Amino acid sequence: MARLPLAARIVLALACAAAPAARAEDPVVRGADVSMLLELEKAGAIYRDRGRPRDPVLILRDRGVNLFRLRLFVDPAKAYSACWGATQDLGAVRALARRIRSAGAAWLLDLHYSDTWADPAHQTKPASWKDLDFPALEKRVETYTADVVADLKRDGLLPRWVQIGNEITPGFLWPDGKVAGAADPEAAWGRFARLLRAGLRGARRPLARDDLVRLLIHIDRGGDAKAVRWFFDNLARREVAGFDLIGLSYYPWWHGSLDDLKQALQAAATYGKGVVVVETAYPHRDESLWSKQNNMAWPVTPEGQKRFLEDVLAAVRATPGGLGRGVVYWYPEAIPVKSLEIWNGGTTALFGADGEPLPALEAFAPR
Repeated sequence: MARLPLAARIVLALACAAAPAARAEDPVVRGADVSMLLELEKAGAIYRDRGRPRDPVLILRDRGVNLFRLRLFVDPAKAYSACWGATQDLGAVRALARRIRSAGAAWLLDLHYSDTWADPAHQTKPASWKDLDFPALEKRVETYTADVVADLKRDGLLPRWVQIGNEITPGFLWPDGKVAGAADPEAAWGRFARLLRAGLRGARRPLARDDLVRLLIHIDRGGDAKAVRWFFDNLARREVAGFDLIGLSYYPWWHGSLDDLKQALQAAATYGKGVVVVETAYPHRDESLWSKQNNMAWPVTPEGQKRFLEDVLAAVRATPGGLGRGVVYWYPEAIPVKSLEIWNGGTTALFGADGEPLPALEAFAPR
């Protein structure tokens, strides 16, 4: 190899010494659950970027969002109308996933295992599964999960993360998988663990060794460290393994203060898995609607919403062991439209009523 002249070598060495080190990629995912976007667009919602109509997926991506969350129901045609938001079948998820992938972003698949909303108060089995005995239900959970993931893989739409159940603190697929208030907790947790393992097996089944898909288990208690330990200790006792991430919901008016969130994150980190605030939101207007809610420590203004999101991101980044993996904002696209009932009247969206992005999105700017 030819050697450079001494003077050239000196210049090159000085240039290299002066060059800044490459910035490490922020390990904390900056996410947005846009599951309702198609329905809003059908109802006439228009999103704008500096006055010009634009795809909100691109607007969010350009503000730093690098992961989009999409929920999936088993047969939503038998559930609520579009007005209530439980409409996302596999076709709708596929259509949005294509837009997300075209934008160069990753996405998270949120499996509800229900025809309608699954949350701490509702974990209803799909209507077509209601007459299955327990072994058949266990098998159906595995095959359904495997079929969904395989279908997406065939279309080149594999999600980065797959969430097995939604806010499943009290169990899921009730009554078979219900643990809250169980007369025989040991038996109830045993059934729940079997169903959860079936979902995890199903999600893994279509994956090749080089398919970098991570599995997530999601509970709602983002401000309750004791509940986090109770839930995941119970899973550990029953050897529920094979998942990579712990997801928490954190809405301060339901779940507590920022300190409560930090304690819950610390509790979750003790299990050695990545920790994600997989749902969160805060209002940017209509203080009169929110003044009587608990833990509204940030102003109900666009700037207050931004500070809230900055604080949640900072809390996740400070998770012990470097295990903070992400924050996903829920329903940022929720701008008011006449024909739909919009959650909280659109006051927690990351877009204003005019469709323009709000300052809170600056919190998602890459670091």
